[in-house]
Amino acid sequence: MASSTLICETQPWKDLKSHVEDIKKTHLRELLSDTDRCKSMMVDFDGITLDYSRQRATPGTMDKLYNLAETAHLKEKINRMFNGERINSTENRSVLHVALRAPRDAVMQSDGKNVVPDVWNVLDKIKDFSERVRNGSWVGATGKALTDVISVGIGGSFLGPLFVHTALQTDPEASKCATGRQLRFLANVDPIDVARNIAGLKPETTLVLVVSKTFTTAETMLNARTLRAWISKELGPSAVAKHMVAISTNLTLVEKFGIDPNNAFAFWDWVGGRYSVCSAVGVLPLSIQYGFTVVEKYVDKKFLFFYSRFLKGASSIDQHFYSTPFEKNLPVLLGILSVWNVSFFGYPASAILPYSQALEKFAPHIQQVSMESNGKGVSIDGKPLPFETGEIDFGEPGTNGQHSFYQLIHQGRVVPCDFIGIVKSQQPVYLEGEVVNNHDELMSNFFAQPDALAYGKTPEELLKENVLQHLVPHKTFSGNRPSLSLLLPSLDAYKIGQLLAIYEHRVAVQGFIWGINSFDQWGVELGKSLATQVRKQLHASRVKGESAEGFNFSTTTMLTKYLKESFDVPANPPTILPRI
Repeated sequence: MASSTLICETQPWKDLKSHVEDIKKTHLRELLSDTDRCKSMMVDFDGITLDYSRQRATPGTMDKLYNLAETAHLKEKINRMFNGERINSTENRSVLHVALRAPRDAVMQSDGKNVVPDVWNVLDKIKDFSERVRNGSWVGATGKALTDVISVGIGGSFLGPLFVHTALQTDPEASKCATGRQLRFLANVDPIDVARNIAGLKPETTLVLVVSKTFTTAETMLNARTLRAWISKELGPSAVAKHMVAISTNLTLVEKFGIDPNNAFAFWDWVGGRYSVCSAVGVLPLSIQYGFTVVEKYVDKKFLFFYSRFLKGASSIDQHFYSTPFEKNLPVLLGILSVWNVSFFGYPASAILPYSQALEKFAPHIQQVSMESNGKGVSIDGKPLPFETGEIDFGEPGTNGQHSFYQLIHQGRVVPCDFIGIVKSQQPVYLEGEVVNNHDELMSNFFAQPDALAYGKTPEELLKENVLQHLVPHKTFSGNRPSLSLLLPSLDAYKIGQLLAIYEHRVAVQGFIWGINSFDQWGVELGKSLATQVRKQLHASRVKGESAEGFNFSTTTMLTKYLKESFDVPANPPTILPRI
């Protein structure tokens, strides 16, 4: 396929367009009755089982999807990513988040330079700093230990680390390491988020991490200045250097802000924000909270906590993704099945349904990874696409989601679902006299829901159960609603890293097949640009009393109303901080 040829113009795409019409005539009830087919759609890797037998697909469908992947040069594109080629062509950058979890002796090139030593230099710096904070050798301005951390960042600087933190909070080993510590994330520029983050904290025991590659992100820097004021008001301006550090590459602005450049932790332009959780963006706050080193019985001395567990888990999937044939490759299978559902069945959404409360922040993180990556309307060559890309991702832990939106996915719109289950709970509960334990109750739903979606319930079955005739239409379930299931043996740091990497690479597979650039995000720029104009207008109106002008009628009317009803906001106020 020539680079200028759209994937929809190729024969494998056309074959699938024809094939899907045949598949639409076959119900999942029939497909699931074929045991050999079901066996062929179960894949195991490192204790993780993928079952995609409830997809509306046959072995013949999968062969056609593999042909499509081959025509899209999927393997070649994966290799180019791992080789550090500048596959993010609109920003002229490599895409090397896999290097963030590579072993110390690995070689991964960007512009002819092995970047792995740079990664490990930062990891070593994080190890040293986090241990000093945790053991009390790095203290605040008053000499007290820094037991509370606020990480200030937005988008990928917030969602990924928050997902991992939430997943680790109830892990027995991790929770022991976090005893006496707090980790909070400040993302929204809404002052309410500031108020909630500093509630109950004291500046003298708080360390603030400012996460901004350029140190110019508007929301992040306003929040950082707010916390700087909070610290300075209580402890004086000189305390900032002891209570604030940076994750940034702009050392000039870091120093100008009042942070010692020696306390800045680097990451690189080949790391996209939504793929940065394995960089200092995630590893620094998580290492301070949970500890960077643990003693492992099967190694000589000490291993890095996040390398030997979380980062090592992600790295294991990186290698699996890079080297495993498509038929047994978890991220590839998830990616091509999503393409099948989006581009051929026309399903616009996908639900991520983890049956583990510890994964409550997983779907919001993958929502950004997926929708910011693949919500594109042109090919990587800039040609308008005559087909839709991307999917609307959402989700909620089971069983909460069942009492929220499952009504729609059972009897309303068709939404392909990813069910994620855990064999062993992080916090098992057993009650004497109960039929099953709490985790078994949860997992009963994990196993039941995919079958309910697939099989449904017919009017004939309802009548046999003596359901009243007028209620039959209301209680009928059409079924034939696709899903897949991932079953993990446990949910420790290693498996959390694996789950993260599976979905990161799933998104890349989608983009590689659709022929788009999954690693830029120009769609976020226009709104920010227009907000700059509004910001200038608000300042002019507050300080000089100028009327809103230069906007359309609707915006002018709403702005004028906003200014009129907030007339009591002072033009040049002294610093006023939230109080909860």
